[in-house]
Amino acid sequence: MLVSSSSSFSRFLILFLISFAVSVSSISVRRGAPLDITSDQSDETPTYLWPLPAEYTSGGEALDVDPALKLAVAGNGGGSAVLRAGFERYRGIVFKHTGLGLGFSFMRKLRERLVSSVSVYDVDTLNITVHSDNEELQFGVDESYTLLVPKAKDSSQVTIEANTVYGALRGLETFSQLCSFDYTTKKVKIYKAPWSIQDKPRFAYRGLLLDTSRHYLPITVIKQIIESMSYAKLNVLHWHIIDEESFPLEVPTYPDLWKGSYTKWERYTVEDAYEIVNFAKMRGINVMAEVDVPGHAESWGAGYPDLWPSPTCREPLDVSKNFTFDVISGILTDIRTIFPFELFHLGGDEVNTDCWRSTPHIKEWLQNHNMTARDAYQYFVLKAQEIAVSKNWSPVNWEETFNTFPSKLHPKTIVHNWLGPGVCPKVVAKGFRCIYSNQGVWYLDHLDVPWDEVYTAEPLEGIHKASEQELVIGGEVCMWAETVDTSDVQQTIWPRAAAAAVLCYATKISTPRFPDIIADFVAENR
Repeated sequence: MLVSSSSSFSRFLILFLISFAVSVSSISVRRGAPLDITSDQSDETPTYLWPLPAEYTSGGEALDVDPALKLAVAGNGGGSAVLRAGFERYRGIVFKHTGLGLGFSFMRKLRERLVSSVSVYDVDTLNITVHSDNEELQFGVDESYTLLVPKAKDSSQVTIEANTVYGALRGLETFSQLCSFDYTTKKVKIYKAPWSIQDKPRFAYRGLLLDTSRHYLPITVIKQIIESMSYAKLNVLHWHIIDEESFPLEVPTYPDLWKGSYTKWERYTVEDAYEIVNFAKMRGINVMAEVDVPGHAESWGAGYPDLWPSPTCREPLDVSKNFTFDVISGILTDIRTIFPFELFHLGGDEVNTDCWRSTPHIKEWLQNHNMTARDAYQYFVLKAQEIAVSKNWSPVNWEETFNTFPSKLHPKTIVHNWLGPGVCPKVVAKGFRCIYSNQGVWYLDHLDVPWDEVYTAEPLEGIHKASEQELVIGGEVCMWAETVDTSDVQQTIWPRAAAAAVLCYATKISTPRFPDIIADFVAENR
């Protein structure tokens, strides 16, 4: 089992789920469906891959991997700093138990000098070819790769080939899962060689929502979560930074906004946000920020009370004032350079307009503009969308906006499903893109939902036309933080988030056989 020093617990939880669900134990060519956990072969050591690659073949040999594993690069992107950092990171994971992983560079270099030119190990080099030198990480970036592990006598090099450095990172993750530490021989081994893997994700968007408003999460914890996302090949952190409970983000143009934080110690500076985004990019993960408007925004008024309809009726944001939209524009302008991802979440959910109807000056404004409160909700959402689009963002909104005024939404809108099933079929039928997050199965704060129900959900349910299926860009599990904090956020996210990750990355396994696999595994390991 592989363990990262920064996120060992989360990697353990993911691999715990893997051990239940995915075992490769014989020669095969399969597309997305794992083999049975039982095997007639003499070598009973399983290899766990999660998510399962799109296509692969495997054999029956066991290879020893050199703890001084060398990196050889080729292609226009071979010199990428992202690639080299990724190699060092994964080498530290794979060789954690050998004493020659990260933190032992002197010993590793000394050993490299002492070892003869003929390696005593079956695998001594990881050869990675990256064809493109473009390191821009945007929606739809090519994450495909091929990975070849040779027979013992054919070559001592494992090869990964990818069009982009981010495909190479996915290949490195798969390579790390192929490597297992043998506690008897104290060697790292690759079982079931030779391997031939061709892989690419099912969906371009594979997300995890993290809520840092209800409970503040330190930078170190956010990084650990990002690190653990890379193990399951998730590629979007949806950062729900702000909500009615707190406004922890620094906004230089409106410096009093973060007076809405819980305390001055529970805040994120501009530099903190940059650090999180850059940390995620090094792991092939985009960060999509969310500024939820017009509801869920009471905390804004702690620094700027004029944003409230009144001191006693504090949300939604005051729709009647130009100042409200000036602040929104200022926030989006300030954070545009921090969050380069082309998608930006504007919320728009759970908007109770009672304050607009009961506050005298807003009631008068509605009458003067011949608007109902429902009209004002539409006006607010569309104006916020215009601001986001003007800053070269594609707006993402929760499904209430589509349910209320679908024909008025900006054509670039991505509708984020959450209320229940059957929404994405309606969204794509209207020509909009959709993100699947049905709360009945993919809200991680719903602790009564077992991981197998997460695993058997289907983002494309009810969508039969290929042209409409392409409009479902992927799915996202949501870690709302009303009931979690630093003490339990990781164990609440995992392993269920990994169950959803496989639905977004690969074709799910055959469910009729799935309960039998679990029963067999439990019986054998009781």
